[in-house]
Amino acid sequence: MASHPTRHAARWWLLAAAVAVTAASPGLAAEAPAGRPNIVMILTDDEDVASHAYMPKTKALLEDRGTIFANFFVTNSFCCPSRVTILRGQYSHNTQIQGIQPPTGGFAKFRNLGHQSSTIATWLDGAGYHTAYLGKYLNQYVPEQDGVPPGWDDWHVGSDNNSNYNYTLNENGAVLPYGEAPEDYLTDVLARKSVDIIARAAASDEPLFLYVATYAPHSPSTWAPRHDGLFEDVPLPRPSSFDEPDVRDKPPIVRDLPPMTRPQIEAMEYHHRSRLRALQGVDDLVETVVAALERHGLMDNTYIVYTSDNGHHMGEHRMIAGKTTAYEEDIRVPMIMRGPGVAEGARIDAMALNNDLAPTFAEIAGIAPPAFVDGRSLLPLLEDPGQPWRRSFLIQRRELETHEMTGAARFDAIRTEDWTYVQYGDGARELYNLRQDPHQLDSMVGRADPWVVERLSTRLAELSNCAGSDCREIEDRAVDAERTAATGERAATSSATP
Repeated sequence: MASHPTRHAARWWLLAAAVAVTAASPGLAAEAPAGRPNIVMILTDDEDVASHAYMPKTKALLEDRGTIFANFFVTNSFCCPSRVTILRGQYSHNTQIQGIQPPTGGFAKFRNLGHQSSTIATWLDGAGYHTAYLGKYLNQYVPEQDGVPPGWDDWHVGSDNNSNYNYTLNENGAVLPYGEAPEDYLTDVLARKSVDIIARAAASDEPLFLYVATYAPHSPSTWAPRHDGLFEDVPLPRPSSFDEPDVRDKPPIVRDLPPMTRPQIEAMEYHHRSRLRALQGVDDLVETVVAALERHGLMDNTYIVYTSDNGHHMGEHRMIAGKTTAYEEDIRVPMIMRGPGVAEGARIDAMALNNDLAPTFAEIAGIAPPAFVDGRSLLPLLEDPGQPWRRSFLIQRRELETHEMTGAARFDAIRTEDWTYVQYGDGARELYNLRQDPHQLDSMVGRADPWVVERLSTRLAELSNCAGSDCREIEDRAVDAERTAATGERAATSSATP
């Protein structure tokens, strides 16, 4: 892999030479120190945007000191496919990982496809980084038998069904058990191990890539004892889509759902409060990691990225707690970035994806990602948030395990600034004007201008088969249907090729 290509080097030197700007304005911030930066990735599991609002330490240490990506999305809202996308920067139709267990996905399929030979770990390890992975890796990974994947110098990983107590970790090849004592609470264990790795990095000449993947707030949403009793009075969010009264416009998988029962709602209320308590351990982890970086003099030369593998719905459109749909609650996740060249207290509204994380880390390290990568580095947005950016992206769920919803739930979807258009495996479709209907209550597919549907469907077909640079080129092209969103009138260029 070529290192330090001209465009990467130019951008890095631009960051290094940047002068301080006001904290409130997007763009470049204070002067960056010399040397390749460290990278810390903190990934939560099933964290929705609404729940993130209950993390005051993360807000103070990352959001107020960095930049929020306000429109950050996952392109397959399911654990294993999303995590593989993060590792390789590809849509899941290109990784071929669509599920969490064989034959559609899981760790064994990822390994057998040869994907472990080229991930962000191998790229950065080959470029001289000390790479460390802590927490949850891919579904179906078995600590007792599956060993340490290529590219990881430090490895502290458990199985995918961990409940934060009574678990085992594969620690650099040795399998170690943990019990149910308060100090065994996994999120805290990950925090302590992060501190040790940061301390060793400070004494080393190698830059650090630290990837910390918590199990929180994923069900059963176990929290640390010190967070008992918190949020007892916090209500379950009830947007206008909650227990949606009229679902006749929805596909069968939603249309056939009955109104929610009182016991279902009470169970979700408990689950919501449990999730918020579990996130307090992550909030403490963020504080611990930042304090360690500052204590060892690494903070000024470290990028921290915080996000989640997928969102979470809690009663929207009559659906009990879950994920895997193309609705906003499932695909939109928190994303914050702090580091050299990242403005403080800023917000970027451009559509960014989990596909973009691997190429972003590669550019930070000064290396070029492989040609198979579908995503793009986010560093240009930090330089100029208003520059031309992607106009659309693909959302997909093409395979389902037997415990999931029926095959009718398979879909490909396109998301633009104005529209969400979904095509299901059984032929059902949905179309939402997001500017007029952000909660996706009124599917317009049966009465929308057919030309609008055609434009979106054509672009969806292109994205559904894209790969590498073609994905970026297709994403960047304007979807003419967007220009009709406000008036419903056909654009003057209706005859142009989408």
